[in-house]
Amino acid sequence: MEDFGIPEDEPFGDEADVFDLCDHCGRVLADEDVLGALVPDSSAFHATDPGLDGKRVLTACSVDHLAVLVEEYRQRPFVDEEQWAGKVCRALTDSDEPVPLSVVAELSGLSVRQAEQGVEWHNARAQEWRARYGDGDGDGE
Repeated sequence: MEDFGIPEDEPFGDEADVFDLCDHCGRVLADEDVLGALVPDSSAFHATDPGLDGKRVLTACSVDHLAVLVEEYRQRPFVDEEQWAGKVCRALTDSDEPVPLSVVAELSGLSVRQAEQGVEWHNARAQEWRARYGDGDGDGE
């Protein structure tokens, strides 16, 4: 997808950087029109604050759209292993060398078993992806 900048018919003029989008319909919202909710989501990870992991902020343009979004997340299972996988990935972001699992656990704030299950979950998703899309060398196999 290409970014062509702010559309010419931008309704917020010079304040174009102060807006959000409805997560349901994509409508552009000025800050004062945003409705929000915080929902559990095992795929949500904060870049720097592990205390915010597992929590997703939803934005919506109306109470009805917010209710639809909240219900979607209410029906989505919270998968602990997915959460642990994200914590492991964040802990290893700056590492180019292999790291012992005990160190990974310490860096991620997990037990060794949780870190191991997170790695296993991540590897299983990667294997599924490769089985579906290939190994990324362009040949589809």
